[in-house]
Amino acid sequence: MQLNGQESENMVRVQQFYNRWNNLHTGIPIEYVDERFTSVIAHQAMIDGGLKKKSRQNKALVDEISATIILQSYMESRR
Repeated sequence: MQLNGQESENMVRVQQFYNRWNNLHTGIPIEYVDERFTSVIAHQAMIDGGLKKKSRQNKALVDEISATIILQSYMESRR
């Protein structure tokens, strides 16, 4: 979803994956998560953690921190 409420270009691929998963793994649900701002949050966490600019430019590290933020948010929502 975009900020204006319209589906993103990626949503078609996400929906296709969702449909394939549902057909193959009927007992394992998928939950949609809004991850639009996790990179911004990850960058701020890196700054707050004192990482140098070179480390903050490492996309794999940003993605790893973003994934951690998404998982943490999901786990907190399940309490």
